[in-house]
Amino acid sequence: QHDALDALNVAVMERKVNWVLDLDISRFFDTVEHDWLIRFIQHRIRDGRMVRLIRQWVTVGIVDEHGHRQKSHCGTPQGAVISPLLANIYLHYSFDLWLNAWRKRVQGEVVMIRYADDAVLGFQKHQDARACQSLLQRRLMQFGLKVHPAKTRLVRFGRFALKQYEERPERGKPGTFDFLGFTHYIGRLHTGKDAVMRKTQRKRRQIQLKRIKQGLRQRLQTARKKRAGG
Repeated sequence: QHDALDALNVAVMERKVNWVLDLDISRFFDTVEHDWLIRFIQHRIRDGRMVRLIRQWVTVGIVDEHGHRQKSHCGTPQGAVISPLLANIYLHYSFDLWLNAWRKRVQGEVVMIRYADDAVLGFQKHQDARACQSLLQRRLMQFGLKVHPAKTRLVRFGRFALKQYEERPERGKPGTFDFLGFTHYIGRLHTGKDAVMRKTQRKRRQIQLKRIKQGLRQRLQTARKKRAGG
């Protein structure tokens, strides 16, 4: 994650980024199509036994409330250790390769930072950003994936957007976006240098606070039991 966050900072501060597309793939781990996944894996892994093991693992299905196993043709267990690796393979072929070919045909700069299914795209030109957003929806649909319409947002962002706002406030402040558990915004350091700032996402902060409270409760309960026993 740290590498992806560093790459984001470099892209925004050293490349010509004026717009950021905050991409959200709806229920990604539930909608990965097994047939496509196995095809992509076969490009990377030549060992047929390993491919068969992965196929068995992803197609094992789920157990319903009655204890019956239901076969599934899509989805991977989200919490499994191997799931991020499978996500990277799936999106490399369905998304990364397509984007790399597409951005060579546009005039403005295009950058992409992705960690598993969490991705942001930076654009120099607004028309490129809008075109990519439209084409990307159709591209991902070919592989069983869907762009979440409410959570996917295109925002003005970057050091140029900040400068434009300072010169013409009526254009509005640069936007913010969420990536890898942080809300990112463009700001200025005490040295006067522009920088990508980030703060913990509200949802993530609430989860962390909940865990802290649960931990404190458990410690208090343990301490009380020791006192009672002593």
